[in-house]
Amino acid sequence: MIEAGAESFAGQIPTILKVNSANSLSRSKENADQAVTASVRDALRLGCAAIGFTIYPGSDAAYDQIEELRELALEAKAHGLAVVVWSYPRGGAISKDGETALDVVAYAAHMAALVGAHIIKVKPPTAFLEQDAAKKVYEKHRIASATLAERVAHVMQSSFAGKRIVVFSGGSAKDEQGLYEEIRAIRDGGGNGSIIGRNTFQRPREDALKMLDTIIQIYQGKA
Repeated sequence: MIEAGAESFAGQIPTILKVNSANSLSRSKENADQAVTASVRDALRLGCAAIGFTIYPGSDAAYDQIEELRELALEAKAHGLAVVVWSYPRGGAISKDGETALDVVAYAAHMAALVGAHIIKVKPPTAFLEQDAAKKVYEKHRIASATLAERVAHVMQSSFAGKRIVVFSGGSAKDEQGLYEEIRAIRDGGGNGSIIGRNTFQRPREDALKMLDTIIQIYQGKA
């Protein structure tokens, strides 16, 4: 997709080349995985500022993904490119609720930081706790998790104590107020940003631009 517009945008806005990809027809569950579909050389040729890579912590294929990412990240950094990691718990023995559980999302963000991500993308965590061992620790240390802002703060703490940029995916399309409330919570928890693609692209252009302006004001503390 970047290939189609690289000549128009290279040098004007920073672009990220996603170097692995999946598809909705795959039957993979326990061993959820993505295929490596591009290279660092492609990112340089297209004038990108970073490469992007998805890992699925919990998947039976996670170790292979991490090894693939390690090689790509080392090459990208050697050429001055940033590394963006989508860290989405999935597969293995993780339940559907566990994919967005606070303990699992925080650990996924930590793993992304450990493998060399400059920017980490995770889903907004729920108050659900997937692992029995984690429940005991969270209760013992009274880790706050009642509000989204508190949960975001915990994810930031897990990302090298906030020394990495963490953005949170937007998920399914929401009504405007629901989206703004979520973004305020991410801001209040110390999160660095939101992915709001389908929440804007599925609206008329003027409405989408107005929404983006409001989101910027929220992160700037003006709304």
